[in-house]
Amino acid sequence: MSSRVRALWIGAHVAVTFLAFPFPVGGGVLDLGSFAAWGIPLTAAAAVRGLTPGRALGTGLLAGLLAQAAVLHWAFVVTYHYGNAPLLVGALAPFGMALYGSIFQGLWCGLLAWVARGVAAGAVGLAAPFALAAGWTFLDYARSFVMTGFPWGTLGYAQHGSPLMALAPWTGVVGLAFVTVLGGIGGLALLAPGTARALGVGDRRAGIAAIAVCLLLAVPARVAWAPPPEGDVVRAAVLQGNVEQGVKWSPDWAERTLAIYAGLTRRAAARGAELIAWPETAVPGSPDADEALRQRLVSLAAEVDATLVVGAVGVEFAPDDGPPRLFDSAYVITGEGVLGRYDKSHLVPFGEYLPFRPLLGRFIRAIATGSAGRDVTEGSGPRVFDVPLGERTVRVGVPICYELLFPDLMRRFAGAGGQLLLALTNDAWYGRSGAPYQFLSITKLRAAESGVWIGRSANTGISARIDGRGRVREQTGIFETDLLVGPVPPRRVDEGTTFYVRHGDAFAWACGAFVLAFGLVAGRASRRSPA
Repeated sequence: MSSRVRALWIGAHVAVTFLAFPFPVGGGVLDLGSFAAWGIPLTAAAAVRGLTPGRALGTGLLAGLLAQAAVLHWAFVVTYHYGNAPLLVGALAPFGMALYGSIFQGLWCGLLAWVARGVAAGAVGLAAPFALAAGWTFLDYARSFVMTGFPWGTLGYAQHGSPLMALAPWTGVVGLAFVTVLGGIGGLALLAPGTARALGVGDRRAGIAAIAVCLLLAVPARVAWAPPPEGDVVRAAVLQGNVEQGVKWSPDWAERTLAIYAGLTRRAAARGAELIAWPETAVPGSPDADEALRQRLVSLAAEVDATLVVGAVGVEFAPDDGPPRLFDSAYVITGEGVLGRYDKSHLVPFGEYLPFRPLLGRFIRAIATGSAGRDVTEGSGPRVFDVPLGERTVRVGVPICYELLFPDLMRRFAGAGGQLLLALTNDAWYGRSGAPYQFLSITKLRAAESGVWIGRSANTGISARIDGRGRVREQTGIFETDLLVGPVPPRRVDEGTTFYVRHGDAFAWACGAFVLAFGLVAGRASRRSPA
């Protein structure tokens, strides 16, 4: 393959990856993931056709870097527009963030070249599609924990609007990636066996086996995908105050912000809301440090006769008069007082804290420390609150923003007995980019994995009500002051949780084990073939 043709395939991979994730166009949203997702692994395979494993790894890394940077275009808005970074830093930010994901794609392309040698030797043709699908799946899973993880833009999220969502309660989001890779390779092997052999992904027999396994996984899951049993309906509200990031922490806006959310709270209560969620750090202050603010929120909850879940800054004072510890927190407030506080437990590196601060602090500064110029403190982990609602009690989990990216962390809210989730976030950082829509698709997967309804309260949008099958029942626009009020059925306490909540990423680890076992065979075949 000439370098020009290879460059065209890299360009095709970048284009199809970008189109696989939602982004705004004019007054609407273009979301082609259910179709474009199938082309992502195939264009990556075409871009590294005929290369040795080492060169395939490098080419795959380049293709992944460009493709992920296109998906993460919103990093420019975060760093330049709101982070006040120099223009050059803002322009490079998407590539800096994309470098992480590109490493995993490079590894998959190296695996592909290694598998191709086994196919050429006639040793692993039937197993090739399964090894490649399992490899992609485990690498996507690894992106959720290696170096604290950053799984934004992994392949499974592109299928958030497809029938493959039925796999999520069993396999988590990575199962959608597995079927996408396996089905794409299998389809290619059936329709164009010569091309499949040239790419080293299998032959017609392998294609038949791959499609058969895809059907065996997807069809029963879809047929059995019944709505989870639900308890008595809770009238829940999610508020969207639409406070611009540039003024969010301004003292001049503090009173105006509180007035906006108090007004929305009263409107929600007038529409029958008994549980009302405010977004992440909606309150420009801390109920722990400001007793007057605390009493004001308690009085508001008493006035509207509802339970408030309020995002604010948590503070813990040091006993020796040292600097207090700050938390990104959610407070559960009733008319009788503060019921409890949840502290965000998975923080944003370089945003809410600076990794290796003693080493890096001299050179770089976190850009999203919010109201303080120092690190936010990590919370102890997921927990649920027993929230009194009239004559009953409902167990509510309150994940905060970045935590929604991590399936294993999120499943623990449901595993701890959470009957419904209220997700608090502040997407104002992203501006009018594709990020708010991409983040909504991530939240849809968390609902489908756990089988639990999610009420999503976002400062500038998108706020939404999402059911236990990951379907958006109602949503707001972005950069609008709005609220949603509607029924949110809690999961019944006498019913079991989903397989994914109970067993976590067992499917991903099974894929990793398969690749390891496959490597023993493919490694021998590769060593017998010329470089």
